[in-house]
Amino acid sequence: VTMTPITACVAALLVACACAASQPNIILLLTDDQDLLLGGLDPQTKLNQLLTQQGTYFSNAFVHTPICCPSRSSYMSGRHIRNGGALNNSVVGNCAGADWVQDAQTRTFATHLQAAGYVTSYAGKYLNQYALPGTPGCTHKTPEACATPPPGWSYWLGLFGNSRYYDYTISRDGTPEHHGKDYKTDYLPDLVANRTVSFIYDSAKTHPNQPILAVNAWPSPHGPHTPAPQYAGHFAGRHAPRTPSYNASEEHMQTKNWFMRQLDVIDENDAKGIDTAFQQRWETLLSVDDHVERVVEALRDTDRLDNTYILYTSDHGFQLGQHRLLGDKRHQYENDIRIPFIMRGPGVPVNKTESRTVMNIDVAPTFTDLGTGQVPDDMDGRSFAGFFTNDTQADTWRNDFMIEYHGESGKCGFYQCPVPEHPHWHEIDGWNNTYTCVRTLSEQEDSLYCEFVDNDNYKEYYNVGSDPWQLSNIFSTLDDDKKQAMAARLQQFRECKGVACRQL
Repeated sequence: VTMTPITACVAALLVACACAASQPNIILLLTDDQDLLLGGLDPQTKLNQLLTQQGTYFSNAFVHTPICCPSRSSYMSGRHIRNGGALNNSVVGNCAGADWVQDAQTRTFATHLQAAGYVTSYAGKYLNQYALPGTPGCTHKTPEACATPPPGWSYWLGLFGNSRYYDYTISRDGTPEHHGKDYKTDYLPDLVANRTVSFIYDSAKTHPNQPILAVNAWPSPHGPHTPAPQYAGHFAGRHAPRTPSYNASEEHMQTKNWFMRQLDVIDENDAKGIDTAFQQRWETLLSVDDHVERVVEALRDTDRLDNTYILYTSDHGFQLGQHRLLGDKRHQYENDIRIPFIMRGPGVPVNKTESRTVMNIDVAPTFTDLGTGQVPDDMDGRSFAGFFTNDTQADTWRNDFMIEYHGESGKCGFYQCPVPEHPHWHEIDGWNNTYTCVRTLSEQEDSLYCEFVDNDNYKEYYNVGSDPWQLSNIFSTLDDDKKQAMAARLQQFRECKGVACRQL
């Protein structure tokens, strides 16, 4: 049968309509610095009721790198940071730098899904250097150029720079917009959620036959972790968890790399500051909990909830005194690299815990797979969409993966210049806090092997199964065969790209 141009056109339209009808909606709810192991999910009862109990909780979810901009670049691109993502939070480290803008940013899950017919919206923090002078095309004299939305987004509300709650500038679809200190009009977590909720309602009217993608990226609970007025003081008097690694002993600290061996003990004033930060972090998450409820309600009101995947997660974990680190991230420990990871949607098992290991680099391939049925060859992460369809991946899923971080420092070699003096040496980063690690999580082994780029070429190995808080580095006790095997495996991860990474 020969098709006329008209019938061919009609057939193409029918195929496009059928594809759009079957494509699910996708919502990413992303927090900033929310830990898992220190009780980060505890204050969020609505999240528990609406997502965890109605979906799947991933008990072994990790980030490839425990720092904001690099982790976010991996979420968006599905790549290891050495394969085109940001290496650290600086422009020279490719945080919104030229290489990112010209390469990986043009091939994110947003660009792939928009090309497949999705209407897309981004609201909130993007990359730490986004729209700041020094990034491509951006100077103090070109605010409009700074505010240019990245490709792939139909609607854009992107924060200039790093997390704030008040007194910030945001790009509203490419136009800079300054906000002050009025809670009703300027509190950033609310502004972000309002945009996402409005997008859900508006797109149901303006694009009723197209699937939607929305990213809602709160600044919460990142410092200065300013709670909304109605929640300020709600958790006053609470203490941060005193885990076994809290204010770790000198015996344990001296088994670690040079940077960690310099850290001083946590004194009473330090402990008070940690507790205050813990309280305020939880208080900011009460607003996030309200916003989760509003997003679910908007999807239900627009008859989209049953065909929508909602993923709630964080860009990395956090420290609250673990290993004498007062309050940051950037390190290879479990409290830094483990993240909340909860998903509900079509075919997702209800009220289930999934123990297979997922990562932030898996989000882009999974979203693209759900929306297009394909995973781009340049993505290093794996799609876990098969977990919810015909699950044939159980026997071939990963048992290990790479953790990587590139230390950030000033002229003094450390993040803070001048360096704090003893007995209050509590630096958060330095050039020699640069490492790559293999995290193994299988029935046979639960471990972490790391190689540091420092003057000692230091190496660490933790038996996480028996030492879950990573107190004792036992690398020196390993036999030569084990040391060589771990080093060889790490080198495989360093060298892989795209499909080759997924086959390791």
